[in-house]
Amino acid sequence: MAKKQGKQTYLMQQCLTVRAWAAVGSKKEGQGPLASGFDLIEPDSTFGQDSWEKAESRMVSLTADKALSNAALTYEDIDCIFAGDLLNQCVGTTFGLRDSGIPLFGLYGACSTMAEGMLLASLLVDSQTVRRAMAVTSSHFCTAERQYRFPLEYGSVRPPSAQWTATASGAVVLEEGNQPPYLRAVTVGTVEDLGVTDQNNMGAAMAPAAAATLRRFFTDTNTSPEQFDLIATGDLGAIGSQLLVELLQRDGIDIKSRHTDCGLLIYDRQKQDVHSGGSGCGCSASVLGSYLLPSLRDGKIRNLLFMPTGALLSPTTVQQKESIPGIAHLVWLSHEKEGIL
Repeated sequence: MAKKQGKQTYLMQQCLTVRAWAAVGSKKEGQGPLASGFDLIEPDSTFGQDSWEKAESRMVSLTADKALSNAALTYEDIDCIFAGDLLNQCVGTTFGLRDSGIPLFGLYGACSTMAEGMLLASLLVDSQTVRRAMAVTSSHFCTAERQYRFPLEYGSVRPPSAQWTATASGAVVLEEGNQPPYLRAVTVGTVEDLGVTDQNNMGAAMAPAAAATLRRFFTDTNTSPEQFDLIATGDLGAIGSQLLVELLQRDGIDIKSRHTDCGLLIYDRQKQDVHSGGSGCGCSASVLGSYLLPSLRDGKIRNLLFMPTGALLSPTTVQQKESIPGIAHLVWLSHEKEGIL
């Protein structure tokens, strides 16, 4: 059973491995710098369906199927799935996985959902309650725009601080094993709110949560940024990333040389019209599957802190002039079974 370390961190006691993974994207993701790492790029963002919501569900099922295929497994080999998306009642997930026949834990952590799913799956596998679990998440530009802002037909102008919701999905399979990447520890995030009310500046709203979780991980584990090759948040974008660095510098924690953000990796901001960067549940999940996990497997990255961030808002709370709380969950992934601690 995972050992609690400090206030919010849990160290795995078994040797947990990410056995397989998959990343699926659409046209814009296929034009980005990580395109070659995706398992599937579907140029048609409808995925052959007659609604955007059905398209997202189809994308979820394709991603889960591909992750299982990469592991040479079937749904019958999976004990449970942790999954969620940005839509009301997580319909992208539930409709996408309804034919799987596998016990499903539906999650909502906004854009932090991939880390939340991996965190919960790892705790169950490490306790040997289940043998093998999956984490899956997705987002779709068109479904998110319709739900959170305006239908595409409205033609609203996005400010420079806005981010582009990725039409993408990611999935991982976790089990005990002896091949990298290994999942070493997790830190459960807390809800943080510094009063940001601009729904077009998600990076600023989520940065305090990222700072709080990262600060807690270093305190709980008595480690420092210098001991990790990369700290990958998602999806703070350009503005939120700068704020995160500044917030931690106030506490004497310098991550500037080791920090990157999935929202800045998935697109080319100079060539693609994404303003402050990418966002959405599928952004960090697909960057994990297309770039981060392959790099960990190959030893190009030795130790990674993967920390997706989520903005916990809804159209209703925005209309009621509420501020936007944020949350960030952290997963320590490594090429090595042991070391650092």
